[in-house]
Amino acid sequence: MGIESSVVTSKGQLVIPARLRRRLGIKKGTLIAFVEDDGRMLMQPVTREFIHGLRGSLKGEPSPLKVLLEERRRERTL
Repeated sequence: MGIESSVVTSKGQLVIPARLRRRLGIKKGTLIAFVEDDGRMLMQPVTREFIHGLRGSLKGEPSPLKVLLEERRRERTL
């Protein structure tokens, strides 16, 4: 893992180095998610491969769908 750097412009824009764009599959129009984590900023390209990698990550109990449906039922009774 090498260190790459870039400078933020006066408009808040940042250039992602070409080598990283190629390796991570970042193209024009790719959505980038920004996550703040303990004083650090993580950038995650939201690519098809990233989404496919999430498959199965929410398995188990409680089911996120069941939790959401239960919350909606509770909201309707208020």
